[in-house]
Amino acid sequence: MSQNEVHSGTGVGRREGRPDDRDVASGGSAVSGVEIRLEEVSKRYPGQALPAVESVTMTIPAGNTVALVGPSGCGKTTTMKMINRLIEPSSGRITIGGEDAHSLHPDQLRRRIGYAIQQVGLFPHMTVGENVGVVPGLIGWRSGRVADRVDEMLDLVGLDPAEYRDRFPRQLSGGQQQRVGVARALAADPPVLLMDEPFGAVDPITRGNLQDELLRLQAELGKTIVFVTHDFDEAVKLGDRIAVLGPRSTILQYDTPEAILANPADDTVAGFVGAGAKLKQLALLRVRDVELGEVPTARVDEAPEDFRRRLTDGRSQFGLVLDARRRPVRLVSAVELRGVTSLRNAGRPVVDTVSPASTLHDALEAILTDDEGVAVVAKSRGEYAGVVGIDTVMATIRALRAEHEGSADEETPS
Repeated sequence: MSQNEVHSGTGVGRREGRPDDRDVASGGSAVSGVEIRLEEVSKRYPGQALPAVESVTMTIPAGNTVALVGPSGCGKTTTMKMINRLIEPSSGRITIGGEDAHSLHPDQLRRRIGYAIQQVGLFPHMTVGENVGVVPGLIGWRSGRVADRVDEMLDLVGLDPAEYRDRFPRQLSGGQQQRVGVARALAADPPVLLMDEPFGAVDPITRGNLQDELLRLQAELGKTIVFVTHDFDEAVKLGDRIAVLGPRSTILQYDTPEAILANPADDTVAGFVGAGAKLKQLALLRVRDVELGEVPTARVDEAPEDFRRRLTDGRSQFGLVLDARRRPVRLVSAVELRGVTSLRNAGRPVVDTVSPASTLHDALEAILTDDEGVAVVAKSRGEYAGVVGIDTVMATIRALRAEHEGSADEETPS
């Protein structure tokens, strides 16, 4: 096997809750993605002594998210773009679902592969609905079916179709534009989604929310995703497998995030992992993997005095006010409810929440910035699900440490 040849073996695990072809038989999420194979793929540009990409061989399993991570200029974006022939390979072979990509017309190939990029690339003169419906229209879907699909996809990425369908891109925030970009990439139901640092241009909070959204979508749709990033933490959070790339897309290590964090292949990979590898393992666990706590809740139209009494009687430090759709909107203490006539403006707004798909690392960040020391958990449509406290995260860290120490003892020769 050459230095750049990596295949996915049967011994490589996956994180619970991720789509995989084995899930179909066991009743989990079905896989709609297909396998991608790169065989000795290279890209050479005229006038350059060395190839930009040299002899890359790897298998991307159907329904997996594979993150390509490496420094700027290492060839990761070039490698990804050769999959849909935005860049033509100089040599080698790429198959998608067993079909040679070179045998297809480039336009036909690209309409079967979703593509999302950092700057989104929405057409500014088209509405959101028109942007999402572009590819289905190009491949001949009837107008009624396109309209239904537009609404379906906007709802899928958390944008109310009635509110956003007729807006123009300039009327959206950066995070909303990125959601529309993902909706457009998925509109024709392609088996493969290519993503080139799609969340790199948004603020950290929005970026975390978009990452959570992608995890939720992938758990539901089971696409094959190739995700390019220079951020190793993002690769750990999103990837079923990570390919750490060196110059000319040389594959330094291709394995699960767990395996790379535990056993970096060399000093270069260890440099990508960086300090705090144990803390990064919190990105391998999801909020849905731990038991959620509960706090008292009240409907927004409930009498403040009734809620204050319940908090006092239950000796609760604080509670949550929920709107008509059970979404957390305000966080209040018993003291803050004295003399208040309505819960609509009581206490403080709930600024940020985490989802069941969020990592425990995300939950820890939310906890550390919250006055009450909890992360509020909301479901995909925003409904209240529970809270995660610092004690839960600390118990998980202790369990990870104990597990690591136990594994180290087993490996130490007696």
